[in-house]
Amino acid sequence: MNVQQANGGMEQSLESSAYLTAEAFARDKAAIFHRQWFCAGREEDMPGPGDHQVLDVAGESVIVVRGKQGALHAHYNVCRHRGGRMCDAVSDARWGVTLDAGVVGKTMIRCPYHGWSYALDGRLLAAPQLQDAPGFDKSRFGLHPVAVETWGGFVFLNLSPETAPAFAAELAEPARRLANYPLADLRTAQTIRYEVCANWKLILENYNECYHCPGVHPELTAIVPAFKVRGGIDLDWEAGIPHREGAYTYTMTGTTNRAPFPGLSEEEKVRHKGELIYPNLMFSVSCDHAAAFLLWPLAADRTLIECRFLFHPDEMAKADFDPADAVNFWDLVNRQDWAVCERVQSGIAARVHTHGYYAPIEDLSLDIRRYIERCGEP
Repeated sequence: MNVQQANGGMEQSLESSAYLTAEAFARDKAAIFHRQWFCAGREEDMPGPGDHQVLDVAGESVIVVRGKQGALHAHYNVCRHRGGRMCDAVSDARWGVTLDAGVVGKTMIRCPYHGWSYALDGRLLAAPQLQDAPGFDKSRFGLHPVAVETWGGFVFLNLSPETAPAFAAELAEPARRLANYPLADLRTAQTIRYEVCANWKLILENYNECYHCPGVHPELTAIVPAFKVRGGIDLDWEAGIPHREGAYTYTMTGTTNRAPFPGLSEEEKVRHKGELIYPNLMFSVSCDHAAAFLLWPLAADRTLIECRFLFHPDEMAKADFDPADAVNFWDLVNRQDWAVCERVQSGIAARVHTHGYYAPIEDLSLDIRRYIERCGEP
């Protein structure tokens, strides 16, 4: 009898240290967050030329800006001259000053230190006292680029563009499965941010199995009774998950006054689909709304989760539009998940815990091990 048979068909999880130590988190940053495609928000956050965001991607500051022709550009937030941070409102506020810096007039990016200025696409425009110097080549001193792509209205960044995996290939399967949903047209009606005292990998594993659903999510399993049966392992996620009779969306009643998205199949109008897009987008879609969970890893034991509730703009324009039925339902389910994830995070720190086990009906949660192996982590 082999070890797996002796364990009742269970396989070992990652070692406990993978969720606990600063060294493991540093490896995650180096192999995953700084090298793989990372979901960083929605295109709607930067609707017009010059609109921008400054994002912290696992400790690296990135400027994302919409250019004059409408394209999105992303750059490391560091001047090529002496390394000054160009956008840093926190530092200015700390000292009670306002520096002529950052995205200025929605037309350029300026470093406050010596006035080096860059086009929104990263080209160096001006280097005072240097630009006319013999041999000075402005084309050599553009901002360090960050790769940026979009899908379904989401913005994805890759901090190592020279070695980035092909974006289209990475998103091919989710794009195919969700092809009928008008994702790019959806808009954010409400955002809830949660700071969870748990490792990002643990949160993804929890999302990717429903063995825990009967005990943790009674309200959810009342809407989706199939989650009570073998952890939902036998369900056809490609076709969508059926609700109880008379229910068709994720609200307390399983119903809503919102119309289904245009373009859905008859099956999609009454079923729910979910996608886990590694490393940090958990995405669930009903016929009338979507819940997008963007994970921002902060430390080995701390993750910021940005939960965005997306609706069709035609519904949002109606006088009686109210997202509360979906938002309140998801918020309850979310808080149940975060509470149990924090219990696991604290539990695996026990000196006797070296690793956990995946039950056979948790097979999908094994993906995290395969993903980490594919990314080249030791």
